[in-house]
Amino acid sequence: MEDQYQALKNQLSHDVMQVLLRLVLVLVILWICARIFSPFSSIMLWAVILAVTLYPLHIKLRNSTGWSDGRSASLIAVTGLLLLGVPTVLLGMSLVDHVADMLAQWKAGTLSIQPPPESVQEWPIVGERLYAAWLAASENLAEMLASHGEEVRALIKRAVGGTTDVLGTIGLFLGAIVIAGIMMAYGESGHAAVGRISNTLVGGSRGERLQQLSVATMRSVATGVIGVAVIQALLLGVGFLWAGVPAAGVLAVVTLFIGIIQLPALLITLPVLAWLWSSGDGSTAMNGIITVYLLVAGLSDGVLKPMLLGRGVDVPMPVVLIGALGGMVGMGMIGLFLGSVILAVGYQLLWAWVDRETAIAEAEPVADETGEAS
Repeated sequence: MEDQYQALKNQLSHDVMQVLLRLVLVLVILWICARIFSPFSSIMLWAVILAVTLYPLHIKLRNSTGWSDGRSASLIAVTGLLLLGVPTVLLGMSLVDHVADMLAQWKAGTLSIQPPPESVQEWPIVGERLYAAWLAASENLAEMLASHGEEVRALIKRAVGGTTDVLGTIGLFLGAIVIAGIMMAYGESGHAAVGRISNTLVGGSRGERLQQLSVATMRSVATGVIGVAVIQALLLGVGFLWAGVPAAGVLAVVTLFIGIIQLPALLITLPVLAWLWSSGDGSTAMNGIITVYLLVAGLSDGVLKPMLLGRGVDVPMPVVLIGALGGMVGMGMIGLFLGSVILAVGYQLLWAWVDRETAIAEAEPVADETGEAS
């Protein structure tokens, strides 16, 4: 009996040691793989979101033209690079040129600021203080910079860092479009592989349902929130460049941000229109045409959202807002896009799990006071 007990103890000790060694080995391999993959995580996540969002368009194009998967995906990727890449590059160059010009003028001591219009004083809450600071800067910028040297240097560092972040985001976005085209070309095998992973992790039909929910949520947020904000920011950015608005790239980025957090683009458009008519540089006819264009672009989200917003997926706007802000703080400018999508998917998966567990609990027999099933 004692020999059997000792043999069982030795076997148990051996099995536990084997399990621990395998667990440590798996964790080490996963950690190494994560370190290797981490430099590419942002662009791959963005590419997956684009590929999932654009895959229905790829299927329609392939079926209607009879092309191969590679040819159809390549056309979508090239079209995306032209339609989104060219305006994005122009806006990025405008942003860089504006920041570089300001830095050059500041170093040369020739930086000057136009006096503020009298109407600034009438702005609510910040009007008087903003007008006083603006007027002081226009009258004696050197003295103001000298008295606020630390604040100015910190602001310049933030501007340079923000410009670098924007350029990096533009590069990631354009690279993600190309990678998304490759993913769409192998969409069927990729979908099957993700399905196998889902089924392995959660099992059977539940894995398939969670996969479908994740895809639907990703498409809904990417098209209905981020897609609308990107399109509207590009339309307005082109209009700002057309109107010759200073810092058109900066305003386009601000428009993109407020679009993602679901604020109206008119917060940017109306001040730009006020500047356009008060500057007096263009003719009345040209200013009228630009005004109509900017108003239409500023209100375009009312038309785009019903067209692009996914059906059957309800993600509260606070979830999108928290994801966008938290993603930007944690990942930089690219996190503004990725954060909202990832948090929305996590939110939907969480509630799918909660609803399933609730349904199982409600379906179980309820014991009566005697302890017997009712």
